Amino acid sequence: MTADPVNLTRALASFDDVYSPRIVARMNNYDVRIAHTDGEHVWHVHEDTDEFFLVLEGRFDIALREVDGERTVVLRQGDTFVVPKGTKHKPSSPGGSILMFEPSGTSTTGDRHEGELPAHVHSTTGHAL
Repeated sequence: MTADPVNLTRALASFDDVYSPRIVARMNNYDVRIAHTDGEHVWHVHEDTDEFFLVLEGRFDIALREVDGERTVVLRQGDTFVVPKGTKHKPSSPGGSILMFEPSGTSTTGDRHEGELPAHVHSTTGHAL
């Protein structure tokens, strides 16, 4: 990590992969990650950590399986949302980019996920910018 400022627009322009986050900063034991989004992710769960999302551009939907059923949260540019720990969720997007705060080492496909990973979904703890 560098002590220099990171321009998110330039950082996003430096890669094209979707659902393959880049780590732009570290704070305490947390990563600040950015990612392009397009298409369906997989149902997954993070048992011990919440997951914070900020939509930088486009739209980002998060389907949630909660005690009283399923619902989908639709996020647009500038919207934030926190998926509570232990909540099964499945992101999807018609295209866009997001910023996430997660504990360092958190897998993009959670502690467990359902089904096969699509080719465009990378199971990673983040890549260096």
